[in-house]
Amino acid sequence: MAGRERVMRMSVEQPLWRALTAYRVLTLLYAVGLFATAYEEFVRPWVAVAYFAVLAAWTLATLPRVANAARCTKGFLAADLTVALTGILLTPVADAHERVQAGGPTLPSIWTAGAVLAFAIKGGWRWAAVASGLVAVANLIERGSPARDTVHNVILVCIASVAIGYVVEVARASERTLARALEIEAATRERERLARDIHDSVLQVLAMVQRRGAVIGGEAAELGRMAGEQEVALRTLVSGGLVPVSRVSEDAARGALVRAVDDGPDGDERADDGPVDLRALLAPYAGARVSLAEPGAPVPLAPAAAREVAAAVGAALDNVRRHAGEQARAWILVEDEPDEVIVTVRDDGPGIPEGRLAQAEGEGRLGVALSIRGRLRDLGGSADLISVPGQGTEVELKVPKDVTDTRGKAERR
Repeated sequence: MAGRERVMRMSVEQPLWRALTAYRVLTLLYAVGLFATAYEEFVRPWVAVAYFAVLAAWTLATLPRVANAARCTKGFLAADLTVALTGILLTPVADAHERVQAGGPTLPSIWTAGAVLAFAIKGGWRWAAVASGLVAVANLIERGSPARDTVHNVILVCIASVAIGYVVEVARASERTLARALEIEAATRERERLARDIHDSVLQVLAMVQRRGAVIGGEAAELGRMAGEQEVALRTLVSGGLVPVSRVSEDAARGALVRAVDDGPDGDERADDGPVDLRALLAPYAGARVSLAEPGAPVPLAPAAAREVAAAVGAALDNVRRHAGEQARAWILVEDEPDEVIVTVRDDGPGIPEGRLAQAEGEGRLGVALSIRGRLRDLGGSADLISVPGQGTEVELKVPKDVTDTRGKAERR
């Protein structure tokens, strides 16, 4: 079936960029108006005229740059703040000394706050604090002393920009949480639809084959038994809710993206991008003679660790079939502890005689040593085997949630 992708875009941040665009234009007009009303008081008005010409050209030319986060690059932010700081430092050159000492406005006036707010919206409160600090230093140089009105204006810009930066960070975190919730909701609806379709078709057919095979007997009975095992495995998979959830959730230029995706042929490759649910890898092992008990919530593990644990479980079940017989029953128990995941495989076979494992290793048969213990050792975990003759065998696999794979690369949940 061809993959389908439904995209929903949401952004609390985008209105802030639109407001910043309007703010830059309006404050440019305000700064020019202030200069026009006090033109005769400037000692070097031509310096101010030249600066305002540059400021107007810069503001209008860079309006697309403040349209969204993607276009507002670090280089642009640095250049934009440089324009504002240059205007502040040019104020004593263009304006009269008396007006500067009396607390007259700087050349860019409140346009400077727009440059600081761009830092806040783009990078959060830390970026805003740095930008407002540079503006404070420039204002102190311009006045020559920390006058009351200068300190007041600097503190006001600093508090406003840091507050807006913090709000933006909270909004982004909320968007990511909402995106994840929408992904889970979409996956749940898709799982319910698949469960209905499978129940109405495949499961009913398998159940019918099992019943008819038992009635006919012979080879048909064996076919019916196999159909029954597949029915149990498929029913476990469907009822367990193991339809993979898309992990595509990202902050883009116009907000967080939420994709509800039907996995295509390369879905397994995409699963390597983040933790996977161990239950999904263990569900196929469930059958008529293998019971799977698992938590109701996902059991996330790093992809490499989850695959190795599932392979170790498969090796343990192979040993059950090989040494305890096809009629032996097995149970898989998954426990999600705070610091580790424990998977226990138990069977009702005859057990392993004392010393048999050491003998097998000496004969070169390393199934338990390599396929089970070796895998868990490479993950920083452990595999304990307990067997009492006549009472079955129990294999306990423990893997930490903070896993280092076989190549020494840390993989964290």
